[in-house]
Amino acid sequence: MLMPSGVMLLLGAWGIRRQDAIWRDEAVTYDMAHRSLPDLWHTLLHVDVVHGLYYALMHGWFRVYDATLDGVFGEVVGLRLPSVAAMTAATAGVALLGHRLVGRRAGLLAGFTFACIPVVQQYAQEGRSYATVCALVVWATYLLVVTAGAAQPNPSSPHPRPHPRPVPRPRPTLWLGYTALMLAACLLHEFACLVLPVHAAALILARLPRRVLRAWALSAATVLAGLAPLAVFSTRQSAQISWLMWPDPLQLLTFAVLAVLGLACARVRIRSRGPIGLRALGIPLLLLPTLLLLLLSHVEPAYVDRYVLYYVVGFALLAGAALARLLRPAGEPGQTRARRLRRTAAVALVLAALLPIDVHLRSPDSRVDDVTAVARAVREVAEPGDGLLFMPARRRIWRATRPHDFRGLTDLALAKSPLASHTLYGTERSGDAIRARMLASRRIVVAGDPDGQPADDNDQEIAKRATLRDAFEVCRTTEVRGARITVYGRAGACGAGDARGTRGTR
Repeated sequence: MLMPSGVMLLLGAWGIRRQDAIWRDEAVTYDMAHRSLPDLWHTLLHVDVVHGLYYALMHGWFRVYDATLDGVFGEVVGLRLPSVAAMTAATAGVALLGHRLVGRRAGLLAGFTFACIPVVQQYAQEGRSYATVCALVVWATYLLVVTAGAAQPNPSSPHPRPHPRPVPRPRPTLWLGYTALMLAACLLHEFACLVLPVHAAALILARLPRRVLRAWALSAATVLAGLAPLAVFSTRQSAQISWLMWPDPLQLLTFAVLAVLGLACARVRIRSRGPIGLRALGIPLLLLPTLLLLLLSHVEPAYVDRYVLYYVVGFALLAGAALARLLRPAGEPGQTRARRLRRTAAVALVLAALLPIDVHLRSPDSRVDDVTAVARAVREVAEPGDGLLFMPARRRIWRATRPHDFRGLTDLALAKSPLASHTLYGTERSGDAIRARMLASRRIVVAGDPDGQPADDNDQEIAKRATLRDAFEVCRTTEVRGARITVYGRAGACGAGDARGTRGTR
């Protein structure tokens, strides 16, 4: 099973720098991972506790990486290497799952399919927890399948035995391993628990002995009990996902396409090898997590495809088994050389069609913004002593990875820094205080959202907009990916070097 994981490793390494572009969520990871553990702890009491374990793990990783490899590869590679490693491990797990469920060829093709899915490559190159969660879910599922196989009675032998062998019992260490992996996945991201109904469905459809169901129920209860304190505490920070509205249409389309293709693959005649069948596991894994999260979103918006990224494992298993059947060697029943050649060509065409998407994913334009480009644009247009505003305040995260590019500028709205206030974006002064400081400035550089984004309506943001409109004029505007950098000046403060108007997106 080394071949699929080797392909995933190569795909993860391909274009991993993305021209050193980092988007805002990755900047949060970088900032939090570089805080001391006491500061990280105090911050998590206020915000982002759902990602606390991941930040702690990344803190330990960067302690090693910064001291050894940072000077060789740089901070961007260090931020994403753990995700590449995690998705490589997930690919190996998918291949082993396919092997266990159907056979060696199905396992290899399931691993290759998983590695070639664009969304898998996207999160393999992102400094967030989703690749690690996916890997843990895959390996927990593999242990579940192995445990079910250990609980399967031996098939009847054609040769009668005077004393039948006792029904084998699953080893407790397998259940302990399953429980530990699932708990780790859920503590890294709470919505990993949505795979538990998938596992329940697979076990029920396999008609395993009740003692196996009881053992799984005990493991699931242990996982949920371990997750409960984090889940309860995180409800205090639910405002963090207030930006979520109805699911993104492109994400829904991706799920719909994979669901339809996966169900089509499930119709191919496949013989499963163990008590848990391919369809009994693959179809629920493909459909249930996303459907459950969509149902939850009707109560409170919560759907983002990366929260249940592991659903693509179900598609990979079904597609891998179907490909193993359709691309079987010529000479086997129902297979001819010409038919196999046509099917192989069709697969090659699909891979070729995905290539432009894969290339795009490795460009800065593939994410909603580019923190590195923002910082460089600010450095280019700013002059020493200029005022600085982030609009809205949460865009202050744009300076987290490159604070040196903002040196010499005065953050007019900042009351306490993110580190001092134990927050992600710092705390800001009152609207009146911000207005007074703005009026005392001759030039102000504003790093803000591009047109079309909703404007925050708190006192601070209202004061920023009103003061800029009433007391300043636009000197220069530069647009970069996901941001607009505008220099404002008092009357007569715009120099001859300030080109009025807008420069193109970088």
